[in-house]
Amino acid sequence: QPELGKPKRNCYPLPGPDFTYGMYMHRRDGGVAEAIGHWDSVKAKPRKRVMPLDFVAMSRGAVTEGCTKPRDFALYYKFKDIRQIDKGILRYGGKAPPGMTFGRPSRPPTPFFDIMQHRYKELWMEQQRARTVVQREIKKKFLTCPPRKNRTSFLRTHPLPVKEESFWHPQRYEKVWAPH
Repeated sequence: QPELGKPKRNCYPLPGPDFTYGMYMHRRDGGVAEAIGHWDSVKAKPRKRVMPLDFVAMSRGAVTEGCTKPRDFALYYKFKDIRQIDKGILRYGGKAPPGMTFGRPSRPPTPFFDIMQHRYKELWMEQQRARTVVQREIKKKFLTCPPRKNRTSFLRTHPLPVKEESFWHPQRYEKVWAPH
């Protein structure tokens, strides 16, 4: 039976009070005082970044060289190693230009007094009034203009000249013998 208010004991015996859990560092293990007093600082080594291949520029160069077959393209890609240009402003260990900020720009503050004074409603109403005035001007312009002329209205005002009846007959009918 376990003791009242205490958890059950496990069956593994625990090491004695002089046992240290974790890794023991023989060189320097001064405890918390050394950890706080001496920070391990490591200088960063500049690492050369290998940029990926720029296939668009390589394809463009292959076409200008006259490559037409896949084998020609593969050979061109093998001997012309064109890499993409690194457009990153900051590299590892670099400094930002003065006046440059990173991240998302902050939102402008909400103009609370404009909201309370219904300024946005007034601006919208002014825009609607200006829009209706412009629409009325356009409508007046179309009403005052005479209607456009088309072929039918032109023919009504300028009728075609009347054709005079012609008594001309083709020659083949003139030589027909007719008995008298």
